[in-house]
Amino acid sequence: MKVLPFRIPKQKNEALIYQEDRERIFYDQLHQHQEIQISLVVKGAGSFVVADTINDYKENDILVIGGFVPHVFKSDLNKSDESIQYSLFFNKNSFGEHFFDLADMVSTKPFFQGSEYGMRVLSNKQKITKQFKKLPHQNKIERIATLLKIINLISIAETNSLSSFVYKKKYTDDEGKRMNDVFKYAMEKFHEPITLEEIAGQAHMNKNSFCRYFKKRTNKTFFQFLIEIRIENACQLIYTNPDLSISHISEKCGFATIANFNRKFKEIKGVTPTEFRTLKY
Repeated sequence: MKVLPFRIPKQKNEALIYQEDRERIFYDQLHQHQEIQISLVVKGAGSFVVADTINDYKENDILVIGGFVPHVFKSDLNKSDESIQYSLFFNKNSFGEHFFDLADMVSTKPFFQGSEYGMRVLSNKQKITKQFKKLPHQNKIERIATLLKIINLISIAETNSLSSFVYKKKYTDDEGKRMNDVFKYAMEKFHEPITLEEIAGQAHMNKNSFCRYFKKRTNKTFFQFLIEIRIENACQLIYTNPDLSISHISEKCGFATIANFNRKFKEIKGVTPTEFRTLKY
């Protein structure tokens, strides 16, 4: 299977795809597809990268990923031994080139704007989940009606963005493999020291070329990205291990000093690790 672009299997002239993923882990290769994806995480937890940003996901999350937005999931088998996700895939012009531009559809504009950077739904979740749970038992016409209900509910819901920058050009297969190797290495080795020479080697590039290449596609340096991965993993440890000391968490997440960990954590999360623990509990 090619890493990028990833094609959603569908029949010719099929407007909407409903897919159930029931696997040990979610598909863990960086990929992008032309369809907009709306997903309900029925079971499972872990982290995932959307464009330039790492996020966490958990059971009952509702996620929207826009067309051609690169993303990759990393399931955490320590939290769940099975991953289940219900997803809908469609294009903005699936039901006619100007269908969503009709006056009747003006209220869907926030949905399509938000999908460009990916978004997590924060409110209306019960109502949206109820619609998702109907999908396995519906025919294709009923699923289209359910999609419109879900889009409407997301359009009026509170959401937050999953990324801050999206590289506007479609990745080639070679670019996709290269970025996948870099992301995968960083997500698996974040707790260890990683040198620029080491990570550039994963991309089969020299250090200067890699720095330019990564910055152009993510709008940040690799080490900014690595720090975000470390902080996101630290948040998960704080959340799931209340008895683990902050200094131990700092060390487990690859920080050389507790002072640097505290400073970077506050820069990214707006609070110190200790304050974050207090908020979580």
